[in-house]
Amino acid sequence: MPDPTRPGDDVPTIERLLEEHLGSLRAFLRLRAGAAIRARLGHSDLVQSVCREVLEAKDKIEFQGDAAFKNWLYTAALRKLVEHDRRMHAGKRDVRREIAADAADGGGDAALLQGYATVTTPSLLAMGREGAEKLEQAFDELSEEHREIITMARISGLTHAEIAAELGKSEESCRQLLRRALVKLSMALDKRGIAL
Repeated sequence: MPDPTRPGDDVPTIERLLEEHLGSLRAFLRLRAGAAIRARLGHSDLVQSVCREVLEAKDKIEFQGDAAFKNWLYTAALRKLVEHDRRMHAGKRDVRREIAADAADGGGDAALLQGYATVTTPSLLAMGREGAEKLEQAFDELSEEHREIITMARISGLTHAEIAAELGKSEESCRQLLRRALVKLSMALDKRGIAL
């Protein structure tokens, strides 16, 4: 099996793979993070943390195709979010005791908007930072199950079969769940004057 850390094996390097998926990784992390983590940490901090973890583990990674890499990358991102959430809610650090601060890096950078392009319409993206914030607010209103299925299908780019295998459900139930989730997201955006 080719080694992704050695160029010349017709396998992209880990650095190149991260670069290719940077926009969607940013979008995935911001949408899955929720308002509390977004308010406390900039998405660039989260992205850097995940990328650092991936680069530190690159000697242990065996490239098995783009889909397998994306699955591994987004799993690492979810672990990082869980880790941050636990830290934020531990004792004295409990985020519920703090006054929310604005994230320094906002939602308007080009890579993030490119990642959001798979979830929404071009008109929302044309709104730049304001559109990204409205998408994030609408996403925060969704259930965890709906956020998960949308990010798996639209950000991670998994097929219905891959989602079904990951969630332990049938493909048809995943299709229906995705439809319901997109309807809920559309309704949440509609309240903000935006069509999905």
